[in-house]
Amino acid sequence: MSDAGSRAGYRLMHVHAHPDDESSKGAASTAMYVAQGVDVHVATCTGGERGSILNPKMERPDILANITEVRRQEMERARDILGIRQDWLGFIDSGWPEGDPKPPLPEGCFALVPLEESTERLVRLIREFKPHVLTTYDERGGYPHPDHIRCHEVSVAAFEAAADPERFPDAGPPWQVLKLYYHHSFNRARIEAIHEAMLDLGLESPWGERLEQWKPEPDWDARVTTKVPCSDYFGVRDQALLAHATQIDPDGHWFAIPRETQAKIWPTEDFELVTSHVESVMPEDDLFAGIEAAHLAP
Repeated sequence: MSDAGSRAGYRLMHVHAHPDDESSKGAASTAMYVAQGVDVHVATCTGGERGSILNPKMERPDILANITEVRRQEMERARDILGIRQDWLGFIDSGWPEGDPKPPLPEGCFALVPLEESTERLVRLIREFKPHVLTTYDERGGYPHPDHIRCHEVSVAAFEAAADPERFPDAGPPWQVLKLYYHHSFNRARIEAIHEAMLDLGLESPWGERLEQWKPEPDWDARVTTKVPCSDYFGVRDQALLAHATQIDPDGHWFAIPRETQAKIWPTEDFELVTSHVESVMPEDDLFAGIEAAHLAP
């Protein structure tokens, strides 16, 4: 990988559904690229208003009554820890529908906003920031939260539309993002490797029950094309996660695995290259592989 400061002029955009997603998906590679001089921008689709409080220490009436502002403040802390810039697309969290059958989504939520409307907002940010690389979730959303699935749809649509001068002409001059990636860090091979390593160390693994229910999907795991070595920045990732105190229990599964074990067993964050407008040779170890200095000028 490149030395710190050598990537000045490179720009990377992550599109996420909620505040905290930027810290739980790709945060170590984000911190690494920032240290190398890359300008990293996170577009957060919703404010996480309907998200549950997942840290029992934060289950207080004052937190619940002010959850929108609390989650904004958490995002600001995580943003500063990671060294990124960040913007809100301004949509309302759809919430996690529970029940059988599941209830209809709330009126006006992100997942129900017309795709053209949400795509235009992201196109505007893309054309303003001019990223060379854009990352988002796969077609499953990473997991089937309606906001994650919608985030995928919006990101893919905006990746294409941002380069088309006939789409959203009032949203700024067209810009061709060179590469589109999906996050795949929660792949089965990684979880299995960490699970087995913890058992070998005589530690209790938080993944045993999950793996028993997780049906192997070799074709799905094979979609990983790009493994970015970034274990030196796992500590920064963890600090960014802890900034989201309503969502991350410091005594929970996120921190049950010793950091040194993670670094030894699986020192990468993993992605799938979906579209590339530069020459790309698989496998990769860098989201900017194939992007040369000649591609950097706006």
